[in-house]
Amino acid sequence: MAYGQKILKGDAYKRAAIKRRHIRIRKRIGGTAERPRLVVTRSNRHIVAQVIDDLKGHTLASASTLDTSIRGGEGDKSAQAKQVGALVAERAKAAGVEAVVFDRGGNQYAGRIAALADAAREAGLKF
Repeated sequence: MAYGQKILKGDAYKRAAIKRRHIRIRKRIGGTAERPRLVVTRSNRHIVAQVIDDLKGHTLASASTLDTSIRGGEGDKSAQAKQVGALVAERAKAAGVEAVVFDRGGNQYAGRIAALADAAREAGLKF
């Protein structure tokens, strides 16, 4: 272990691990105008998805569980993630986006992240 690094415990260790994985993923993934990046940000309660053109630094479409159409909806968190995936795909297609690069944000591709991605694919967004 290098000097100067703190030994983290509990949730701080978990967040630091997610951050390390996200940095490792972002080395290889970047969004362009033809194929922007679909970024998923997850918290304990909510999930946010954004379609970002990294060359311009603009968000083309976004959706989250905080949107009025989804907020207070029925179902568990995975069901809400499916709704977010379908909504972000609909908004991205309205913005003229057909294909995206998926950025899972350092999270495992399972559970809510996979549910969001599958719903976006079913709505017609290509990965």
